[in-house]
Amino acid sequence: MENKRPLILVTNDDGIKASGLESLVKMLKTIGDVVIVAPNESYSGMSHAITVKTPLYAKLVKERDGLQLYKVNGTPVDCVKLAINVLLDRKPDLLVSGINHGTNSSISLHYSGTVGAAREGALNQIPAVGFSLLNYRHDADFTEAIKVAEHVVQSVLNDKLPIGTFLNVNVPDVTPIKGSKVVRQSKGKWVEEFEQRKDPRGRDYFWLTGHFQNLEPEAKDTDEYVLDKGYASIVPCHLDATNYNLLPYLKEQNYEL
Repeated sequence: MENKRPLILVTNDDGIKASGLESLVKMLKTIGDVVIVAPNESYSGMSHAITVKTPLYAKLVKERDGLQLYKVNGTPVDCVKLAINVLLDRKPDLLVSGINHGTNSSISLHYSGTVGAAREGALNQIPAVGFSLLNYRHDADFTEAIKVAEHVVQSVLNDKLPIGTFLNVNVPDVTPIKGSKVVRQSKGKWVEEFEQRKDPRGRDYFWLTGHFQNLEPEAKDTDEYVLDKGYASIVPCHLDATNYNLLPYLKEQNYEL
């Protein structure tokens, strides 16, 4: 890798063969040296899960000027940890996760392996961004998402991000998009349903289904609102989970001994 160009670490949760990853890497190669460390299969919904009970393997699949590609039998966060601690000879200038097939807006960011990988980058003080397109198809058109990704990546490389922060970027499945907006995460929840079925041996099993419910559909400063209006959403996230507004209340209510 040439040290004069930024080193960009790339991963995802849809697996090494996902078209969203391919589209993203094609663009990133024009900006810097790229090292892809991605799961060997889909690990969607893994959030910040790590592998601690089985061995991890990292196989170098491809290597040429300015590009290395590894596949790993682990989660997106496993991929980031292996990259930083084993596979790379220097700290990345940027971590990019995605482009995910499907939304990671609102509360979904807590379940997302795509966002989990970006969070792990922030934990290691690496500027990090997770990208998602609101289209679940394998053959989705990532043209508009790449435009947004290129603009955001260049902005982060130029201006950096505060330590302990990362970005969650979602792009609507419309052509053309109207632009992008910096907004907050919408309040919402997944209304979950478990379908009870029987396997070929007659045993009961359960299949998780459900639908997303926006709890503040009229709020105009959220990711869900701007996505519905045809804009990409850029949500700044941080690692500190402390509820600072609750600190004085708990002290006043004698929670302390």
